[in-house]
Amino acid sequence: MSAAPGQAVAHGAAPAEDGGRTVKTGMLLFIVSEAMLFAAFFAAYFYLRGESATWPPTQTIARPELGLVTVNTAILLASSATLQLAHAGGKAWRRWLAATIALGTTFLVLQGIEFSRNAFSIADGVFGGTFYTLTTLHGTHVTVGLLVLAAMLARARRGFLTHDSGAFAAASYYWHFVDVVWLILFITVYVL
Repeated sequence: MSAAPGQAVAHGAAPAEDGGRTVKTGMLLFIVSEAMLFAAFFAAYFYLRGESATWPPTQTIARPELGLVTVNTAILLASSATLQLAHAGGKAWRRWLAATIALGTTFLVLQGIEFSRNAFSIADGVFGGTFYTLTTLHGTHVTVGLLVLAAMLARARRGFLTHDSGAFAAASYYWHFVDVVWLILFITVYVL
């Protein structure tokens, strides 16, 4: 399959006539499986929390402060907005994609700072274990999303990807899923 300069052709992509439907459907099925994974971890969290008379279960563990994590939540939500702007197209769509990557990277850096400030570790009982398991699982998903978006940006800069390609749509589905999971995690672990 050959393409004119600037026309997107992805190696192993779905036939042009299906508009990347196969890629998008595959991503949606993957997201469903990831949602089940997170649901299992949230169910375990709520079970353990329900079994505890107090939360956190010991007097020596204080829940993380909301200031930094609230800023970090706003940063991650802003990354969804910039990704939507990239997906909408226009001349600056690659810049919006780069901004999304920068915001996602900032989220991970701030999460690392938050972890270093916490007065507890993963070894500090059921609260520490569930807190770090959920937040690190999410951080791993953010990292994977950033790698995918970086690959999309590299392909776009070489003229092999457009803002309306099925592959980019699939990547954006994943990123938005990761953001929604963070909102649930933020409310569940930090606020409630």
